[in-house]
Amino acid sequence: MPRPTRCRRICGLPEFNSFVPEGIPAEGTIILTLDEYETVRLIDSEGMTHEQCAAQMDISRTTVTEIYMSAREKIAECIVGGKRLEISGGRYRLCDGTATACRVGCRRFSQEKCSIKVISKGSNIMRIAVTYEDGQVFQHFGHTEQFKLYDVENGAVTAENIAPTFGSGHGALAGFLKDNGVDVLICGGIGGGAQTALAEAGIKLYGGVNGSADDAVKALLDGKLDFNPNVKCDHHDHEHTGEHTCGSHGCGKGTCGH
Repeated sequence: MPRPTRCRRICGLPEFNSFVPEGIPAEGTIILTLDEYETVRLIDSEGMTHEQCAAQMDISRTTVTEIYMSAREKIAECIVGGKRLEISGGRYRLCDGTATACRVGCRRFSQEKCSIKVISKGSNIMRIAVTYEDGQVFQHFGHTEQFKLYDVENGAVTAENIAPTFGSGHGALAGFLKDNGVDVLICGGIGGGAQTALAEAGIKLYGGVNGSADDAVKALLDGKLDFNPNVKCDHHDHEHTGEHTCGSHGCGKGTCGH
């Protein structure tokens, strides 16, 4: 039985996530994963050796070499063949800036580019965020540890990214989404205060949604999303014991009763 792939540690998400040849139609798209991007950044931009890169990413030097060579081949294919390069996906975890191998620049990169801004967004792109856990729509907005972001252009998803919330609470999440250029939020249960904050940020809300995050986005784009326009979850607005969880009481579909 093959050994599972180890998650590669990266310092942050890229400022730009796609590149296209100028003046000619792109001949297909090449996907550069985020761990591949990180090896190029650390080795070619930061000047690290393969050993230093391996320590930074918490993987073996051999694995770094394999990832780096794959990345270089993909970049060469885009340059030579006039293909579009998209940076997304991969098996990775975001660094919090506290690892032994981290440099000061890594901490700054993590804090400034990851916790404040995930990726830039073109003017013609609609960005949809979904409260996310294990592929599903997470049912408690205020406790979500990550959002899955979908960039949509001409009715089709063109890019997907996972954005960790870094422990942001109820009050900060609307600002987190606004800072990341989100236009639409799909979630399960959500309190009235958070709904107000989203409205003030100009973010359209589709609450009371269950099931697969990817399917929810597809349904929204097809005009078939099953959501609750009057979604409410009262326990978002007051303290309660850990015995109550949003999912167990179906908060995504109505008012939570204790």
